[in-house]
Amino acid sequence: MKFFFATPYHSWERGTNENTNGLIRQYLPKGMCLKNLTQAQCNWIANELNNRPRERLGFRTPAEAFRRLQGVALQS
Repeated sequence: MKFFFATPYHSWERGTNENTNGLIRQYLPKGMCLKNLTQAQCNWIANELNNRPRERLGFRTPAEAFRRLQGVALQS
């Protein structure tokens, strides 16, 4: 298996990661104190993002793309 390590401070090498960080910032603004953030709140945010269509996935949600991959793996 090949691995790729992005160069430090080269955000354009981490497109999906940077996009996801931006989506998370809609729920948790930069500078917000995370001290009182509960696991239930984190789970809700994760559920929201996993069920949000993404252009990169052909407008499927990450949850749909994952289920599709699971189906392929089960058939192999």
